Amino acid sequence: MTVRQIRLFGDPVLRGQCTTIDEFDEGVRALVDDLVETVQLPGRAGVAAPQIGVGLRAFSYNIDGDIGYVLNPVLVETSGEPEKIGEGCLSVPGLWHEVLRYPHAKVRGVDVDGNPIEVEGDGVLAQALQHETDHLDGKLYIDRLDPAERRVAMREIRESDWF
Repeated sequence: MTVRQIRLFGDPVLRGQCTTIDEFDEGVRALVDDLVETVQLPGRAGVAAPQIGVGLRAFSYNIDGDIGYVLNPVLVETSGEPEKIGEGCLSVPGLWHEVLRYPHAKVRGVDVDGNPIEVEGDGVLAQALQHETDHLDGKLYIDRLDPAERRVAMREIRESDWF
């Protein structure tokens, strides 16, 4: 297991459509181990495979010490009235903006053996499920900002010391 370096805004792997995992081999098990270890660092709610440079449909989450992962996740349900909630992203460090998210979300996917799993929750878990599945489709949370707020975010990115 390895804590992997997070890819930052501008890296093309963050904008690609991730590939479905068809073979559940040792490489996939190693990816899951790395995702889980990487998400365990303080302040991390989720890590998607493209954030560690892998274009496969997988993510890990860490919500209040509840750590898990989903392979081939599909966001199958959102409910409640979307509300603006503060959000950041490890791939866009130092930024924090209000994003519309549903208060409840459910994803379905599989585990490392190909068995079906479902993760469902409210609040921060719902936000993380939506955020991480976006990553697998090449979207960053800043893509969901209204145009004026997105301009502010892009200026902050250009002025950041990491860009």
